Amino acid sequence: MSYTNGLDKPTDYFNTVLYTGNGSTNAITGVGFQTDFIWNKQRNGTYSHYLFNAITGTGKFLKSDSTDSEGTNTDTVTSFDSDGFTLGSAAGNNGSGNTMVSWNWLASNTTASNTDGSITSTVSANTTSGFSIVKWSGNGTLPSTIGHNLGVAPKMIIVKQITANTYSWLVYHQEIGNTHYLGLNTIDAKDNSVNLWNNTSPTSSVFTVNHVAANASGVDYIAYCFAEKKGFSKFGSYTGNGNADGTFVYTGFKPAFVMVKRTSDTGNWNMMDTARSPSNIVGLTVSANSSGADDGGDFIDILSNGFKQRSTSTNRNASGSTYIYMAFAESPFTTSTGIPTTAR
Repeated sequence: MSYTNGLDKPTDYFNTVLYTGNGSTNAITGVGFQTDFIWNKQRNGTYSHYLFNAITGTGKFLKSDSTDSEGTNTDTVTSFDSDGFTLGSAAGNNGSGNTMVSWNWLASNTTASNTDGSITSTVSANTTSGFSIVKWSGNGTLPSTIGHNLGVAPKMIIVKQITANTYSWLVYHQEIGNTHYLGLNTIDAKDNSVNLWNNTSPTSSVFTVNHVAANASGVDYIAYCFAEKKGFSKFGSYTGNGNADGTFVYTGFKPAFVMVKRTSDTGNWNMMDTARSPSNIVGLTVSANSSGADDGGDFIDILSNGFKQRSTSTNRNASGSTYIYMAFAESPFTTSTGIPTTAR
């Protein structure tokens, strides 16, 4: 089993850092690359999740727990740096004494115009790690297609209006298919009430939208597109067993980050990582749909080739319920030199 193009070191493309706010200029380092997508959350309080990307630029943010349009605050992220990012004095992601978590993804550190779809998009894409940021302006034509620059079909797409706040965040995931969607800011089960994706799966070049929630005339949108890369990322599903000796989920690598959502019924978008919980059992989570602080408990075990449920919570392991997940690697199960990794 071989992982090419540097994916023996997943932290070159995704990394979690912890920091403490200082209420002033704060250079956050240790990311390991110039991040293009920053997802910040206060751990010891109830400020919202703050999401930044390099296409819309510094001082611009969305909140995953809200339908709000893009906010502007020049005291939030003030620069995207070679080993992280710099913050201003905004309390939401740099309040003095606040403990924070930041999940970071590398795209390309550049942008390109993409004309593969019926709507021209602006894209920052990393084909090695399977991640792209896509921005477009809606034209009101339904259906329409949007180019993503990944070269392979994405397995998960997260979409949000940025110049209007009428609609929720919209999530496509391969395991619920092209006739359903999820709302990142809600606890709702999968929904098939609208023909959002035009019953059409993403291709190696475009994804399709067929609702004003993703293509209203004159409204700008952002999408985060994720393709699956062996040894680095996995986007799958599992069925809960309602037991603390819970379901094992094979990813093919030791996860550094896992987000889980119940799709057959209501449930939070639980976000877990090995930076906040460096030892098994993983004991801290926050929910993408909630501004709540770190929640403690017994959640999952991180293994060399996947993760195992250690809770009976309906959010992660109700008997017979279906869940989707996204996971990013700490290390591959077997490196390109054939050396196996081990559990914690």
